[in-house]
Amino acid sequence: MKTLVVYCHPNPESFGAAVLSVVLEELKAAGAETRVVDLYASEFQPVMTKPELENYLDTSINRKPVEWHVGNIEWCDSMVFVYPTWWYGLPAMLKGWLDRTMLPGCAFLMPVEGQRAIQPGLQHISRLGVFTTCGASWALTQFVGAPGKRTIMRGLRPLFNRRTRTAFAAHYRMDTSTEASRQRHLELVRRRMKRLVS
Repeated sequence: MKTLVVYCHPNPESFGAAVLSVVLEELKAAGAETRVVDLYASEFQPVMTKPELENYLDTSINRKPVEWHVGNIEWCDSMVFVYPTWWYGLPAMLKGWLDRTMLPGCAFLMPVEGQRAIQPGLQHISRLGVFTTCGASWALTQFVGAPGKRTIMRGLRPLFNRRTRTAFAAHYRMDTSTEASRQRHLELVRRRMKRLVS
């Protein structure tokens, strides 16, 4: 198992870091080869530039500005995302990573003559984990539509192998969480990870 963990949080002492630790512990226990992309620590630039947009469809050069990241995506057979949900969605840093790295020729193939839709390009990926925290309640998040979760689980997921195994866990009402609720959540993350990597 070759797992790419995409971690997105500006505070290295956040609860998200504790979630990341559990994820990494379970990957190590499963014998997975793991690469961690810490978007804030690496000072990833999430804004797509004008030249990148102009060359977006040119698969001969579109990956050059993010070659290392695209290489990681092509290397892995499993992906795990750990991030906070802000305003019901993905942090701008993580959304920018998706914008710049999930490129034509890598993540998907543009339609050719006789096709009406893009074709998936990440069929080598067969496991997907998403672990997040939300300030809002579960009910309010569902009312808004959970756009962050949908982006990955309904937007990115179809580009993976059809039989991709998934895991999701969110700690809701994070702003009023307690030590007990956080510990319960870490235990949930551990259980979901064990199932994902088994």
